[in-house]
Amino acid sequence: MHHDYKTEMVCSQMISFDLEDDKVKNISFLGGCNGNLKAISKLVDGWSVDKIEEYLLGNTCGRRPTSCADQLAKAVRQAYDRERANA
Repeated sequence: MHHDYKTEMVCSQMISFDLEDDKVKNISFLGGCNGNLKAISKLVDGWSVDKIEEYLLGNTCGRRPTSCADQLAKAVRQAYDRERANA
């Protein structure tokens, strides 16, 4: 299922991705540090929600309490939990 997540407190404005069972695919960011976010998207493509959380949750950016990577971890967990609740 396709998901769009509006980010908070980071340069990127939106994260889009597909969730197939617990695997995250086709990740793209709107805005933010283009090259870095493309690299993150490629590196974690096909990872499980748990693995993305393990590696990315809690990452910060400068003085911000979050980062685009942290927002991705939050986004995929939220989408996964919503899909399970609606199943």
